[in-house]
Amino acid sequence: MKITEIRTNKTSKPLEKAFKTALREVTEIEVIDVVIKLENGAAGIGSAASTWKITGESLASIQAAIDGPIKQAVLNRNIEELEDILIKAEASCVGNTSAKAAVDIALHDAYCQIFHLPLHQYLGGGAEFPVTDMTIGIDAPEIMQQDARDRVGQGYHTLKIKVGNDEQIDISRIQKIRESVGDEVALRLDANQGWNRKQAVNVICYLEANASIELVEQPVPANDFEGLKYVRDRVDTPIMADESLFSPFDAFRLIKMEAVDLLNIKLMKSGGIRRAKQIADTAQSAGIECMIGSMMESSVSVTAAAHLAYAHSNITRFDLDAALWLKDQSSEGGITWHGATAELSHKPGLGFG
Repeated sequence: MKITEIRTNKTSKPLEKAFKTALREVTEIEVIDVVIKLENGAAGIGSAASTWKITGESLASIQAAIDGPIKQAVLNRNIEELEDILIKAEASCVGNTSAKAAVDIALHDAYCQIFHLPLHQYLGGGAEFPVTDMTIGIDAPEIMQQDARDRVGQGYHTLKIKVGNDEQIDISRIQKIRESVGDEVALRLDANQGWNRKQAVNVICYLEANASIELVEQPVPANDFEGLKYVRDRVDTPIMADESLFSPFDAFRLIKMEAVDLLNIKLMKSGGIRRAKQIADTAQSAGIECMIGSMMESSVSVTAAAHLAYAHSNITRFDLDAALWLKDQSSEGGITWHGATAELSHKPGLGFG
């Protein structure tokens, strides 16, 4: 079944409220949507978000990569040759991981529709639907404390706390949140590269003595693999790589260095489902568990991540709340949210339409 058309479209999606991290503040997300059509009329969909400070891609560059070299590698190919198509798309240009992810998602969606399989079933099935954490954006300690209290009241039992722009204020943020939500709520810290290695050790050691935390994500700059190891060797709290991890090679290097305890996989960084699964497989072989996460993305790409999370036994933590920040959360299929639980459709592919 030949691929006859690849179409891209830019869309903007407002958020319910501003999303703040140590790297940026966002009030809306802009994405490039992809439609891949087959000769029988079936179509697969994908989506990519622009995240300048992480992947280095703009909306224009994402669209140009898809409409240019990636399209040349994919168009007129037989969708039944999915693995080879994905390899050719990966090799079509350097970098451009978000653009590749959008096409990878659309190809998987189209392939699964041809064979009448939900994506999660194609990827291996699943036992329990993912239960996401909820992110508390960086802000004044009192505001974050109230946000955390509100989210727990809405039924979220794991909170991902954004920190990283001032170590003393960060400590105050976590202490106030812990006081307000009690000891039963799990707290994950995400510094978004906001500390240096010594600051990270100081903050984490203090919190270990004064506030229980589950893990700390990307405490140091992305290229400081040695810094990750420095921190991990000096604290008891598990350390997770995020911005340091783009590829299976990055995973292998981090594991070999014994630099981290956990890995955070994102489709926009890895280049799509195929490479993300390779990272999860690589980590599993080394006994390193993974989280599945997302940038601020559309429900299409978050749904793709959720399908992989549901199907892969080594993805044990879930950060899939990006779609829940959208002002318009309506969709035809994909994920049905029951509180923090992401129930996936059993329709073919991603389950939209």
